[in-house]
Amino acid sequence: MEAELEEQSRRVLERCRREGLRVALVEACAGGLISASLTAIPGSSSVVDVGLVPYSNESKQELLGVPQALLEAHGAVSAEVAGAMAQGVLARSRAEVALAETGIAGPGGATPSKPVGLVFLAVARRGGELTVERHVFPGDRRAVRLAAASRGLALILERLGP
Repeated sequence: MEAELEEQSRRVLERCRREGLRVALVEACAGGLISASLTAIPGSSSVVDVGLVPYSNESKQELLGVPQALLEAHGAVSAEVAGAMAQGVLARSRAEVALAETGIAGPGGATPSKPVGLVFLAVARRGGELTVERHVFPGDRRAVRLAAASRGLALILERLGP
């Protein structure tokens, strides 16, 4: 999976560099894995604008402007909060593309309606629409984090179009 992440990261960087786009990342589940994957590649500073790991609800509110009411109504692991985080980092950065993810990597933290492996991914483009996906990735904490990172990079590429 690590080799796949590296290849996806290279493709994201090449594509963004070619189009003159910068990326902002919010990783409330993968814990910086996407940022680390992108910035491990030389020259990534021309594309990666900012990467945040807001684990607490307070940091989501303070750094990204996620409304407390949204967190209370839907919980931190929700489509609504993933979307708000992507839009929040886009508004607070110089990036044209933002990826946000939030989820439950496990082994704890699950509820009957929010199982381990539940991850929401959101991509926002400046002046464009917001895309949010829901996934339940199988496996242990490491597998969930890797799957979230991989799907997040793939979603950026998909949103950039052909």
